[in-house]
Amino acid sequence: MSRQIYISGKFVPQEDARISVFDHGLLYGDGVFEGLRSYRGKVFRLREHIVRLYESARAIWLEIPMSQEAMQGAVNEAVRVNKIDDGYVRLVVTRGAGTLGLDPNRCSNPQVIIIADAISLYPQELYEKGLEIVTVSVQRTSPAALSPRIKSLNYLNNILAKIEGLQAGCIEALMLNHKGEVAECTGDNIFLVRRGLLYTPPLDAGILGGITRDAVIEIAKDTGIEVRECALTKHDVYVADECFLTGTAAEVVPVVKVDSRTIGAGKPGPMTCDLEKRFKKLTQE
Repeated sequence: MSRQIYISGKFVPQEDARISVFDHGLLYGDGVFEGLRSYRGKVFRLREHIVRLYESARAIWLEIPMSQEAMQGAVNEAVRVNKIDDGYVRLVVTRGAGTLGLDPNRCSNPQVIIIADAISLYPQELYEKGLEIVTVSVQRTSPAALSPRIKSLNYLNNILAKIEGLQAGCIEALMLNHKGEVAECTGDNIFLVRRGLLYTPPLDAGILGGITRDAVIEIAKDTGIEVRECALTKHDVYVADECFLTGTAAEVVPVVKVDSRTIGAGKPGPMTCDLEKRFKKLTQE
Protein backbone atom coordinates (compact mmCIF):
# COMPACT_ATOMS: atom_id res chain seq x y z
CA MET A 1 0.00 0.00 0.00
CA SER A 2 1.39 3.38 -1.04
CA ARG A 3 1.58 5.84 1.84
CA GLN A 4 1.04 9.56 1.77
CA ILE A 5 4.18 11.28 3.06
CA TYR A 6 4.07 14.77 4.53
CA ILE A 7 6.93 16.93 3.25
CA SER A 8 7.05 20.56 4.30
CA GLY A 9 3.37 21.43 4.11
CA LYS A 10 1.86 18.90 1.73
CA PHE A 11 1.21 15.20 1.31
CA VAL A 12 2.69 13.33 -1.63
CA PRO A 13 2.65 9.63 -2.60
CA GLN A 14 5.65 7.81 -1.14
CA GLU A 15 7.08 7.15 -4.59
CA ASP A 16 7.19 10.90 -5.17
CA ALA A 17 8.55 11.82 -1.73
CA ARG A 18 11.95 13.40 -2.29
CA ILE A 19 14.39 15.82 -0.72
CA SER A 20 17.55 17.37 -2.17
CA VAL A 21 20.75 15.31 -2.24
CA PHE A 22 22.35 18.49 -0.83
CA ASP A 23 20.19 18.35 2.30
CA HIS A 24 22.45 18.39 5.33
CA GLY A 25 20.25 15.82 7.00
CA LEU A 26 21.53 13.37 4.38
CA LEU A 27 25.06 14.72 4.03
CA TYR A 28 25.90 15.15 7.70
CA GLY A 29 23.07 13.73 9.81
CA ASP A 30 22.18 17.34 10.62
CA GLY A 31 18.65 17.20 11.91
CA VAL A 32 16.38 15.74 14.58
CA PHE A 33 13.60 13.17 14.71
CA GLU A 34 10.95 11.50 16.83
CA GLY A 35 9.35 8.08 16.71
CA LEU A 36 5.73 8.00 17.85
CA ARG A 37 3.08 5.33 18.30
CA SER A 38 -0.58 5.49 17.47
CA TYR A 39 -3.17 3.33 19.20
CA ARG A 40 -6.69 3.12 17.78
CA GLY A 41 -5.84 6.09 15.58
CA LYS A 42 -4.66 8.29 18.45
CA VAL A 43 -0.99 9.24 18.84
CA PHE A 44 0.30 8.33 22.30
CA ARG A 45 1.70 11.29 24.27
CA LEU A 46 1.92 13.41 21.16
CA ARG A 47 2.55 16.64 23.03
CA GLU A 48 5.50 15.18 24.95
CA HIS A 49 7.09 13.95 21.72
CA ILE A 50 6.64 17.32 20.03
CA VAL A 51 8.14 19.17 23.00
CA ARG A 52 11.18 16.87 22.92
CA LEU A 53 11.54 17.38 19.16
CA TYR A 54 11.59 21.14 19.54
CA GLU A 55 14.03 20.92 22.44
CA SER A 56 16.35 18.76 20.34
CA ALA A 57 16.09 21.26 17.48
CA ARG A 58 16.77 24.20 19.78
CA ALA A 59 19.85 22.46 21.16
CA ILE A 60 21.39 22.28 17.66
CA TRP A 61 20.27 25.77 16.58
CA LEU A 62 17.72 24.41 14.14
CA GLU A 63 14.60 26.52 13.75
CA ILE A 64 11.58 24.42 12.84
CA PRO A 65 9.45 26.36 10.34
CA MET A 66 6.10 25.73 12.01
CA SER A 67 4.56 26.02 15.45
CA GLN A 68 4.27 23.11 17.85
CA GLU A 69 0.49 23.23 17.48
CA ALA A 70 0.77 23.05 13.69
CA MET A 71 3.21 20.14 13.99
CA GLN A 72 0.79 18.22 16.20
CA GLY A 73 -1.93 18.83 13.64
CA ALA A 74 0.28 17.59 10.81
CA VAL A 75 1.11 14.38 12.70
CA ASN A 76 -2.56 13.70 13.41
CA GLU A 77 -3.40 14.39 9.77
CA ALA A 78 -0.70 11.95 8.61
CA VAL A 79 -2.25 9.24 10.78
CA ARG A 80 -5.73 10.06 9.45
CA VAL A 81 -4.78 10.31 5.76
CA ASN A 82 -2.95 6.98 5.87
CA LYS A 83 -5.73 5.30 7.87
CA ILE A 84 -3.32 4.19 10.56
CA ASP A 85 -4.94 2.51 13.53
CA ASP A 86 -2.20 0.86 15.55
CA GLY A 87 0.96 2.10 13.89
CA TYR A 88 4.14 4.12 13.96
CA VAL A 89 4.98 7.69 12.97
CA ARG A 90 8.48 8.89 12.09
CA LEU A 91 8.80 12.67 12.33
CA VAL A 92 11.99 14.14 10.85
CA VAL A 93 13.27 17.71 10.61
CA THR A 94 16.41 18.27 8.53
CA ARG A 95 18.62 21.34 8.28
CA GLY A 96 17.65 21.68 4.61
CA ALA A 97 19.59 21.93 1.37
CA GLY A 98 23.00 23.59 1.54
CA THR A 99 26.50 23.28 0.15
CA LEU A 100 29.18 20.60 0.37
CA GLY A 101 30.46 22.03 3.60
CA LEU A 102 29.55 21.99 7.27
CA ASP A 103 28.35 25.60 7.53
CA PRO A 104 24.64 25.42 8.48
CA ASN A 105 24.25 29.10 7.61
CA ARG A 106 24.41 28.08 3.96
CA CYS A 107 21.36 25.86 4.33
CA SER A 108 17.86 27.03 3.56
CA ASN A 109 14.35 25.69 4.01
CA PRO A 110 14.50 23.06 6.77
CA GLN A 111 12.47 20.05 5.70
CA VAL A 112 9.69 18.59 7.85
CA ILE A 113 8.94 14.98 6.96
CA ILE A 114 6.21 12.82 8.52
CA ILE A 115 5.86 9.13 7.70
CA ALA A 116 2.92 7.18 9.15
CA ASP A 117 3.03 3.44 8.63
CA ALA A 118 2.48 0.03 10.19
CA ILE A 119 4.54 -0.89 13.24
CA SER A 120 7.11 -3.69 13.40
CA LEU A 121 7.32 -5.03 16.95
CA TYR A 122 9.43 -7.66 18.61
CA PRO A 123 7.92 -11.13 18.04
CA GLN A 124 5.16 -11.91 20.55
CA GLU A 125 7.19 -14.87 21.77
CA LEU A 126 9.77 -12.48 23.26
CA TYR A 127 7.11 -10.72 25.34
CA GLU A 128 6.00 -14.09 26.68
CA LYS A 129 9.41 -15.72 27.22
CA GLY A 130 11.75 -12.74 27.45
CA LEU A 131 14.64 -11.27 25.53
CA GLU A 132 18.37 -12.02 25.68
CA ILE A 133 20.75 -9.07 25.33
CA VAL A 134 24.50 -8.60 25.40
CA THR A 135 26.74 -5.77 26.60
CA VAL A 136 28.71 -4.32 23.69
CA SER A 137 32.01 -2.48 23.50
CA VAL A 138 30.52 0.53 21.72
CA GLN A 139 29.99 3.21 24.36
CA ARG A 140 27.05 5.58 24.52
CA THR A 141 28.09 8.98 23.22
CA SER A 142 29.57 11.07 26.01
CA PRO A 143 27.46 14.09 27.02
CA ALA A 144 30.71 16.07 26.80
CA ALA A 145 30.78 15.33 23.06
CA LEU A 146 27.10 15.37 22.09
CA SER A 147 24.20 15.20 24.49
CA PRO A 148 22.40 11.87 24.06
CA ARG A 149 19.24 13.78 25.03
CA ILE A 150 19.34 15.30 21.53
CA LYS A 151 17.50 12.85 19.27
CA SER A 152 19.58 13.65 16.20
CA LEU A 153 19.70 12.06 12.77
CA ASN A 154 23.28 10.97 13.44
CA TYR A 155 22.54 7.55 14.94
CA LEU A 156 25.77 5.81 13.96
CA ASN A 157 26.72 5.29 17.61
CA ASN A 158 23.58 3.22 18.17
CA ILE A 159 23.88 1.46 14.82
CA LEU A 160 27.41 0.24 15.55
CA ALA A 161 26.21 -1.07 18.91
CA LYS A 162 23.27 -2.75 17.18
CA ILE A 163 25.60 -4.45 14.70
CA GLU A 164 27.82 -5.75 17.49
CA GLY A 165 24.79 -7.12 19.30
CA LEU A 166 23.47 -8.82 16.17
CA GLN A 167 26.87 -10.38 15.55
CA ALA A 168 26.63 -11.85 19.05
CA GLY A 169 23.21 -13.29 18.21
CA CYS A 170 21.14 -10.70 20.12
CA ILE A 171 18.60 -8.34 18.57
CA GLU A 172 19.19 -5.73 21.28
CA ALA A 173 22.39 -4.64 23.01
CA LEU A 174 23.28 -2.90 26.26
CA MET A 175 25.53 0.16 26.05
CA LEU A 176 27.67 1.56 28.85
CA ASN A 177 28.69 5.19 29.23
CA HIS A 178 32.21 6.61 29.34
CA LYS A 179 32.39 5.84 33.08
CA GLY A 180 31.53 2.18 32.57
CA GLU A 181 28.04 2.63 33.99
CA VAL A 182 24.88 1.21 32.45
CA ALA A 183 23.36 3.73 30.04
CA GLU A 184 20.70 2.26 27.74
CA CYS A 185 20.19 -0.14 24.88
CA THR A 186 20.48 0.76 21.19
CA GLY A 187 16.84 1.77 20.97
CA ASP A 188 15.37 1.25 24.41
CA ASN A 189 15.77 2.37 28.03
CA ILE A 190 16.54 -0.25 30.69
CA PHE A 191 14.96 -0.99 34.09
CA LEU A 192 15.97 -3.38 36.86
CA VAL A 193 13.92 -4.81 39.73
CA ARG A 194 15.73 -5.65 42.95
CA ARG A 195 14.05 -6.52 46.26
CA GLY A 196 10.80 -4.86 45.28
CA LEU A 197 12.38 -1.60 44.12
CA LEU A 198 12.58 -0.35 40.54
CA TYR A 199 15.88 1.03 39.26
CA THR A 200 16.81 2.85 36.05
CA PRO A 201 19.82 4.95 34.99
CA PRO A 202 19.42 8.73 35.48
CA LEU A 203 19.49 11.21 32.63
CA ASP A 204 23.02 12.25 33.51
CA ALA A 205 24.20 8.70 32.77
CA GLY A 206 24.04 9.79 29.14
CA ILE A 207 20.64 8.49 28.10
CA LEU A 208 17.71 9.69 26.08
CA GLY A 209 14.78 10.62 28.31
CA GLY A 210 12.35 8.15 26.80
CA ILE A 211 8.64 8.97 26.61
CA THR A 212 7.77 5.35 27.40
CA ARG A 213 10.37 5.39 30.19
CA ASP A 214 8.63 8.39 31.76
CA ALA A 215 5.23 6.72 31.43
CA VAL A 216 6.43 3.54 33.14
CA ILE A 217 8.00 5.55 35.98
CA GLU A 218 4.67 7.35 36.47
CA ILE A 219 2.74 4.07 36.44
CA ALA A 220 5.13 2.50 38.94
CA LYS A 221 4.91 5.43 41.35
CA ASP A 222 1.11 5.50 41.08
CA THR A 223 1.13 1.79 41.94
CA GLY A 224 3.20 2.43 45.05
CA ILE A 225 6.49 1.12 43.71
CA GLU A 226 9.59 3.04 44.78
CA VAL A 227 11.58 4.15 41.73
CA ARG A 228 15.26 4.99 42.03
CA GLU A 229 17.05 6.78 39.20
CA CYS A 230 20.68 6.13 40.05
CA ALA A 231 24.00 5.03 38.58
CA LEU A 232 24.02 1.30 37.79
CA THR A 233 26.77 -1.13 36.86
CA LYS A 234 26.80 -4.45 35.04
CA HIS A 235 26.94 -6.10 38.46
CA ASP A 236 23.57 -4.53 39.28
CA VAL A 237 22.16 -6.00 36.08
CA TYR A 238 23.55 -9.46 36.75
CA VAL A 239 22.10 -9.68 40.29
CA ALA A 240 18.73 -8.12 39.46
CA ASP A 241 15.54 -10.04 40.17
CA GLU A 242 13.98 -8.75 36.96
CA CYS A 243 15.00 -6.68 33.95
CA PHE A 244 12.98 -5.06 31.18
CA LEU A 245 13.33 -2.53 28.40
CA THR A 246 11.03 0.30 27.37
CA GLY A 247 10.68 2.15 24.09
CA THR A 248 8.15 3.59 21.70
CA ALA A 249 8.24 0.56 19.42
CA ALA A 250 9.14 -2.05 22.05
CA GLU A 251 6.69 -0.76 24.69
CA VAL A 252 7.63 -2.91 27.72
CA VAL A 253 9.64 -6.04 26.90
CA PRO A 254 11.14 -8.41 29.51
CA VAL A 255 14.82 -9.40 29.52
CA VAL A 256 15.73 -12.83 30.91
CA LYS A 257 19.41 -13.08 29.98
CA VAL A 258 22.25 -10.56 29.87
CA ASP A 259 25.73 -11.63 28.71
CA SER A 260 24.57 -15.27 28.97
CA ARG A 261 23.70 -14.74 32.66
CA THR A 262 20.16 -15.67 33.65
CA ILE A 263 18.26 -12.80 35.27
CA GLY A 264 16.13 -13.80 38.23
CA ALA A 265 14.09 -16.90 37.52
CA GLY A 266 14.89 -16.78 33.82
CA LYS A 267 11.38 -15.73 32.84
CA PRO A 268 9.40 -12.45 32.84
CA GLY A 269 8.98 -11.39 36.48
CA PRO A 270 5.79 -10.34 38.25
CA MET A 271 6.59 -6.60 38.39
CA THR A 272 7.57 -6.58 34.73
CA CYS A 273 4.36 -8.35 33.72
CA ASP A 274 2.23 -6.04 35.85
CA LEU A 275 3.85 -2.86 34.48
CA GLU A 276 3.54 -4.20 30.94
CA LYS A 277 -0.17 -4.81 31.48
CA ARG A 278 -0.70 -1.39 33.05
CA PHE A 279 1.20 0.33 30.24
CA LYS A 280 -0.95 -1.36 27.60
CA LYS A 281 -4.03 -0.17 29.45
CA LEU A 282 -2.66 3.38 29.50
CA THR A 283 -2.19 3.35 25.73
CA GLN A 284 -5.86 2.53 25.25
CA GLU A 285 -7.19 5.41 27.35
